[in-house]
Amino acid sequence: MKPFAESCEKNKVPILAVLKEVFAEHRKLLEIASGTGQHAVYFGRELPHLLWQTSELVENHAGIQAWLDEANLPNVLPPIALNVNDENWPVSSVDAIFNANTVHIISWPEVERMFAHISRVLTPGGCVCLYGPFNYGGSFTSESNAKFDAWLKSRDSKSGIRDFEAICQLALSLNLNLVHDIEMPSNNRMLVWEAMKKIGKGDIRG
Repeated sequence: MKPFAESCEKNKVPILAVLKEVFAEHRKLLEIASGTGQHAVYFGRELPHLLWQTSELVENHAGIQAWLDEANLPNVLPPIALNVNDENWPVSSVDAIFNANTVHIISWPEVERMFAHISRVLTPGGCVCLYGPFNYGGSFTSESNAKFDAWLKSRDSKSGIRDFEAICQLALSLNLNLVHDIEMPSNNRMLVWEAMKKIGKGDIRG
């Protein structure tokens, strides 16, 4: 039986509207933490110009593959094993990255590792779309987000809704420039960064 997440059904249409615009000129995408696989199938079908690489912890691969087998989309690839804590990711370069509802689940050091990997694999001019709830000025944007944060912390004290400012400072330190902060349904946001040029010791990236 295929895994199913109601949240994926509720948010897929507004997310797609953003991805259609942001990734119109991009070709190879890595989805970090594909979850059930629902997003990959829906977005992959609607964005046939994108080669959509799914990824997840190994224990979730079977569920994702069930969705992929049923959809049989030529542009959506089987999941690769990916953990934000891994020293190396099994992908060399992509020009688009999508992630939904992860940074509030993992710890802050893991968020830092995830962004460090993103910075390494994203090609010059590539874009990152990050979907989920965020705090602004250290405050929750809704009562429901405050309750959600309390629930998250009751499960794992290291998790919780992240501050927009902290995420953006982290991204900027890794040469990712915020280009969009888009209001989404249910008190969520879509944050979009673009990889900037980085000039170091004999190294130039964008």
